[in-house]
Amino acid sequence: MCEQYVARAAEPFRIDELWPFTERLERFGLAGFGWGAAWRSSDGGLCSHRDVRAFIDDTEGAARVGAQETTALLVHLRRPSRLSTLQLPDTQPFDDPAGRYSFSHNGDFRDWRSLRTRYRGDGRIHGRSDTEVGARWLEDAWADGDGATLLRAMHDRFKGQANLALLTADGTPYHYAGNSENPVFAFRLGRIGLASTGIYSLDRSLFRFVASGATDRRLIRLGSTATQDRNGMPTPTS
Repeated sequence: MCEQYVARAAEPFRIDELWPFTERLERFGLAGFGWGAAWRSSDGGLCSHRDVRAFIDDTEGAARVGAQETTALLVHLRRPSRLSTLQLPDTQPFDDPAGRYSFSHNGDFRDWRSLRTRYRGDGRIHGRSDTEVGARWLEDAWADGDGATLLRAMHDRFKGQANLALLTADGTPYHYAGNSENPVFAFRLGRIGLASTGIYSLDRSLFRFVASGATDRRLIRLGSTATQDRNGMPTPTS
């Protein structure tokens, strides 16, 4: 029962501009078992932060991250299906070792155990979660297509209920909608464009409880990916 979102804007914004939204997403989305963020730095690389505490409890980390300025951001708020994964190696997002992207997942993969056995034998598994298996797969598949194509291919490979978020090193965010139990919505909060999970409510309650001031609201069709242009405008793709 995790929640996650990606965000982008034309001009740099302080990340803590989105902290009130993030706090409400964690609270009404029933997360609070760890959190993480990845963002594009001023030098063009990706930075990240993860903590096993709730976002609202990690005050020092949230303050440090919030003081950064960026044009592109990914935030993941945990509520894992298996509480045995409550440890830092399973806390998202996962950073690509080559610095190409950060990746996070909301839901449950179905067909992941056989690949976990292979990756563990190769010494590439450090935690217990299905998401880490997806992260290892994405590392190997990266050269085969763009972000939207790869997220769809990941869902085809692992199946299950899976919303997938990606932030690439060039500052492009992607949010794939593949969890029928938790819709993905695109919208704007002021000058910032977002694509976010919907607090496990099969209606538009996200906009009542979490993002009441949102504009340009739209549902991302199941099986499609929301990308955002340099101005933060959402562009659904198939």
